[in-house]
Amino acid sequence: MTLASNEPKNEPKNEPKAESGLSIQPASEPKVWTDAEFMALPQDGHRYELVNGELIDMGNSGMEHGEIGSFLGGSLSLYVRTHKLGRVCDSSTAFAMKNGNRRSPDVSFVAKDRLQGLRRLPKGFFQGAPDLAVEVLSPSNTVEEIHEKIVEYFENETRLVWVIHPDEQYVLVYHSPSPDRLLRLQDSLEGESVVPGFSLAVAELFEELDF
Repeated sequence: MTLASNEPKNEPKNEPKAESGLSIQPASEPKVWTDAEFMALPQDGHRYELVNGELIDMGNSGMEHGEIGSFLGGSLSLYVRTHKLGRVCDSSTAFAMKNGNRRSPDVSFVAKDRLQGLRRLPKGFFQGAPDLAVEVLSPSNTVEEIHEKIVEYFENETRLVWVIHPDEQYVLVYHSPSPDRLLRLQDSLEGESVVPGFSLAVAELFEELDF
């Protein structure tokens, strides 16, 4: 007769198993993009932003969105150059945020005091956010992503933000991450101390075709 041993048997432990045919891989670190790599992205007609190490395809804009941005950017640029206040850029221009993100407002203005000492504009990204950032909402935009962008703008020296809502035909004005003014068709966009003397009727942004 053999006595049973009191020592514990070497039974297999209940460890999590990967599904058949699958291997568990460690989470990969987000890629750290250099300015050169970001600028070398293919010119495929798409706009990209870099957010938390991830390349975000901003897609293509509809005609209404593009025309509003073009009209406002052109009006602002003409005024700014005439009065030697700084420079205005379009939606293809990316700005380098402190956290490593690269953001591209639909229209942006950088005041002359932040360009002092330069004979020409940088070929690379401007370090920091523009003094004035303009976003024209698209159907694909979410409240969360727009709010995140606005927060970053104000963390990086932006002083004024205009968010244009084409469907509802109004503009929200920001001096901080929360809006403090709502402008309707009878109101005017004012450059305030950021773009002194600039004024544009909100109705002009949403003007109907009359030809």
